[in-house]
Amino acid sequence: MHRVFDGHNDVLLRLWRNACKGNDPVAEFRCGINDGHLDLPRSRAGGLAGGLCAIFVPSGDLVLKTPDTNGHYDTPLSDTVSLGQALLEAREIAAIAFRLDQAEAWKICRSTADIRGAIEAKVFAAVLHMEGCEPIGSDLAELETFHAAGLRSLGLVWSRHNIFGHGVPFAYPKSPDTAPGLTEAGFSLVRECNRLGIAIDLAHIAEKGFWDVARTTSKPLIASHSNAHALTPVARNLTDRQLDAIRESQGVVGLNFATTMVRPDGQENAATPLSDMVRHIDYLVNRMGIDCVGLGSDFDGATIPEGICDAAGTQNLVSALRDAGYDDRELDKICKDNWLRVLADAWHEQE
Repeated sequence: MHRVFDGHNDVLLRLWRNACKGNDPVAEFRCGINDGHLDLPRSRAGGLAGGLCAIFVPSGDLVLKTPDTNGHYDTPLSDTVSLGQALLEAREIAAIAFRLDQAEAWKICRSTADIRGAIEAKVFAAVLHMEGCEPIGSDLAELETFHAAGLRSLGLVWSRHNIFGHGVPFAYPKSPDTAPGLTEAGFSLVRECNRLGIAIDLAHIAEKGFWDVARTTSKPLIASHSNAHALTPVARNLTDRQLDAIRESQGVVGLNFATTMVRPDGQENAATPLSDMVRHIDYLVNRMGIDCVGLGSDFDGATIPEGICDAAGTQNLVSALRDAGYDDRELDKICKDNWLRVLADAWHEQE
């Protein structure tokens, strides 16, 4: 079994929402329930050894706009979230992550040594990630606090706009060039992440913002859960030029399992063959090289192909890749090693 370190999941959002209904998040993650995609039993069954676990503050439930007769859709961007609301809810979500750590249901990892140690000990290796920086003010004071608490990765935006930059809509077919670039606060956030050793995630950001980050950061470019626009032309996917920039920086793209981002027709449909996922992996590897491709499932945040279903089915994709001709060395890179390399660089471990 090839152990997988995953570039993105939304398990903390699911646990937080269920905790608001009275569920015990530690018991839910440790014991598993018939809900969502990821918990400890299913991660163990699927060889999912850890991943970047998002602190994400929602702004209502996202519902994709109904496709027109051509299968096209353009979902409006989500509403903005105030700093006060975002900070309150982000602290509640982070508190669940710390409760899981204290209960030894998983380990919050702040270094690649932590990740490797947790994997060796067969403990779920959780890296705290922030998806959309609404909980951070323009003076970046909150960033210092979250970093001290264990935050090691962030995406400047989700698919909405904030004080740092602009997100892309969930739309098909559509270019990712949908909005302006970074604000002055966004440029400051990139530089401060470089200083602190926080990985910067380019998933969800509009293309002009992508290029602003690329020109500003001193670290490899990362798109934690994005695919190839050439194969599935949704606004969330990456153009060939973006993929080339990630390759040149020796960064990583994590394959998003969301059916809307792997199907040629961009539709939300669980009856999506694993061959569509393999097709994207092949394209990314051919374009960027084997060292720049990982996995970024989006478990608990998207509709997943029924051939995987949830974290317990993770090895089904690994098997499909093996059947497509990837050898053990290449599978190790895609499943785990490429993520550990790029995170070590972002976290100043190679200086």
